[in-house]
Amino acid sequence: VQLQASGGGLVQTGGSLRLSCVPSERTFQYNHMGWFRQAPGKEREFVAEIDWRGSRRYYAGSYKGRFTISRDNAKNTVYLQMNSLKPEDTAVYFCAAGEKSYYYDGVVPDYWGQGTLVTVSS
Repeated sequence: VQLQASGGGLVQTGGSLRLSCVPSERTFQYNHMGWFRQAPGKEREFVAEIDWRGSRRYYAGSYKGRFTISRDNAKNTVYLQMNSLKPEDTAVYFCAAGEKSYYYDGVVPDYWGQGTLVTVSS
C-alpha cells in the first residue's frame, strides 16, 4: 500500500499551496488520514487529521486558521490547503493513514507517504 503525496514546491511568504495525497487502495477511504511535517533538523510533528467521513478535522494549534484538511472519497484524495505560508513552514510534508486517530488515540499511523517538500522563501 502506498500513499502518494504531491503539491509541494517553492512559494513566497504569504503564499498558498495545496497538497494532495492519493492512497493506492480505495479501502483507505475508511481510514483516518493525516498530514505531518518534518523541518530540517527537527522531529516529525503532527499537522492535521481528518476522519473517514470528513466530518471531524483536527489541527495542531499553530496551524488552525491557516491550514485546512479535507478529503474527497469519490476521488480517493486527501488535501491540505495551506495559506499565509511562513518561512518556518518550510518542511517535508508527509501524508499518513491509520485505522485509529493519532489526535485522539495517540496511535501512530500505519502507513506513510514519501513526503513532498514545501519551501517558503522570505
